Amino acid sequence: MTDAPLRQLFREDAYTRSAPAQVLGHTPEGGLLLDATLFYATAGGQPGDSGRLEWAGGVIDIATAVKADGGHIALVPSEPKALPPIGAQVTQHLDWERRHRHMRMHTALHLLSVVIPLPVTGGQIGAERGRLDFDMPEPPGDIAALNAALHSLIDRDLAVSDLWISEDELAANPGLVKTLSVAPPAGQGRIRLVRIGDPAHPIDLQPCGGTHVARTGEIGHVEISKIEKKGRQNRRVVLSLVE
Repeated sequence: MTDAPLRQLFREDAYTRSAPAQVLGHTPEGGLLLDATLFYATAGGQPGDSGRLEWAGGVIDIATAVKADGGHIALVPSEPKALPPIGAQVTQHLDWERRHRHMRMHTALHLLSVVIPLPVTGGQIGAERGRLDFDMPEPPGDIAALNAALHSLIDRDLAVSDLWISEDELAANPGLVKTLSVAPPAGQGRIRLVRIGDPAHPIDLQPCGGTHVARTGEIGHVEISKIEKKGRQNRRVVLSLVE
């Protein structure tokens, strides 16, 4: 297998739905390693992408994607089936509706961390619901006001972009890290930041490796559907995508 770095196509353009690739190898567990992947691997509370692969000899459904040794991403088939051989040219197809819902929810959760400016102790992204856990000893007094503030940010149709900084720059600006339970990936020399709003005066800027929509208006309608007490100081705020 080549030592060339994996092309993470979801990082180059989160809106690409299909792309070619070459099979580099198979994992002992039956996963597939490609030289370039559209599939985001499970990390940071965001599930791995699903979809399918097609090649001259067949087609296989992909249930998820996970991180593998050597900086690779392994595509996990949904059932045991003949895999495309090493060296085969394949076409990747994302389950776009599911991915796009993850993108909408992920950006919405970043906005939720703006509306509730407290340390985040955990989080999870889903296609229907997502949640952030906050260091919040007392419940918020007015959920309707929080929803209104969230809708206002979405309706402003703010741009969502990214930039990269060095690990030293992040160490010098620890306030950029909102999530206490998940540290930004270290050891690669640089850290990706996701920025919402005017680059000169963003409303949110934090380390993140996930996929996002290009503008907040694309999120659509979301609602804080539940707030639960989780421990002495933690409260879980559940956000739902509303069709």
